[in-house]
Amino acid sequence: MEHIRILLVDDQALIRDGLKTILDLEQDFKVVAAASNGLEAIQMTEALNPDIILMDIRMPGMNGVECVGIIKERYPLTKVIMLTTFNDDEYIIDALASGACGYLLKDLEIKSLTEAIRDAFHNKMVIPPAVAEKLAAGLSRVAKKADSPIAKVHDLSERELEIAEMMVQGFTNRQISTALYITEGTVRNYISCIYSKIGISDRTRAVLYFKENGI
Repeated sequence: MEHIRILLVDDQALIRDGLKTILDLEQDFKVVAAASNGLEAIQMTEALNPDIILMDIRMPGMNGVECVGIIKERYPLTKVIMLTTFNDDEYIIDALASGACGYLLKDLEIKSLTEAIRDAFHNKMVIPPAVAEKLAAGLSRVAKKADSPIAKVHDLSERELEIAEMMVQGFTNRQISTALYITEGTVRNYISCIYSKIGISDRTRAVLYFKENGI
């Protein structure tokens, strides 16, 4: 039988142990390891190549959203599901924009969790109704902000548009500087100007805004 290989990432040992006990009861699941923070999660992903990662949001050292972005950049085939107590639209938007394929709350039923893991393994997005409602509300606020006079894509220069496109494609500042033959400091200056023009000061939200506006 093919096993879905799962990595657990949570800073609470009780949560990690409880999830392992529950998930190992499923015949098609195999919990390969458990990490207590984002840095450990990256190391274990490199060493073990799990199919699914269940990732908490708030952890010491590196939060779950930042960790998702790094893992998806390095290991794009690994599916990451956020599993958290925080039903906050900003967390939801940031996590999905960073590459998470799902966002679950820890108060869900065990059956819902196991079904979500199987769905994610088969390339389905995992967003329950309560989270979808929060996501819609958050995106609505982003859209309203994008309609403001300062948040127009056509205000960007050709170079700024070029950098915005590379940000959407997942380029880091260093990769952008190498591709465009400019210094990282110059890249940062361009990005600061872009943020000022679109009225957003966060990279993941800026990328989400660019995607919504056809970049």
